[in-house]
Amino acid sequence: MIDGRACLSYPAPRTAAPHELIKDDSLDVGATDGFVWIRLNGKGSFSTSPALKGFVESRMEGGETSFVIDLLDCPAMDSTFMGTLAGLAMRLSRIGGGRMHLNGVCDRNRQSLEDLGLEKLLEIDPDDSEWQGHVHDVRKTLLPLQEREPEGLDAAHLLEAHRKLCEAREENTQKFEAVLDALEKKAEGG
Repeated sequence: MIDGRACLSYPAPRTAAPHELIKDDSLDVGATDGFVWIRLNGKGSFSTSPALKGFVESRMEGGETSFVIDLLDCPAMDSTFMGTLAGLAMRLSRIGGGRMHLNGVCDRNRQSLEDLGLEKLLEIDPDDSEWQGHVHDVRKTLLPLQEREPEGLDAAHLLEAHRKLCEAREENTQKFEAVLDALEKKAEGG
């Protein structure tokens, strides 16, 4: 439960391919100081991004507008995960007072975010945030997102995430042109 509400789960789809899901990838969630807190345990990837997106969207539908994505235990992020972050941040920016903070961002992840121009959308390790003084206490209160049946990973999610990266920064269109072409064909069933 988070602040009296049950935690719905949007787990990463489980597949047989070893590169698709690291067994220990998971999300822990909670709420504090007016923020919904989501801690990623493991790699931020195409397999963890549907769970993140589903959870954040469900909380936004419930009226939440401030989120912290805790990446302390996230060694790397792929473009789908970063595109999911970008899309959520864009949606939040259209809401009065909506914001997405990233906490515990390692140098590698910071460089990846900056390479795609996402530092303009996401507040990365803000020094002046209300929660900054009690990060360790918050982490102790987080609960795992409850498991439910995975809905599967589809090309539409991957395509949307990469389109958001291109929307975030025009130069990203060239970087992801081949990926977008392939995903568009797959999403169309080809």
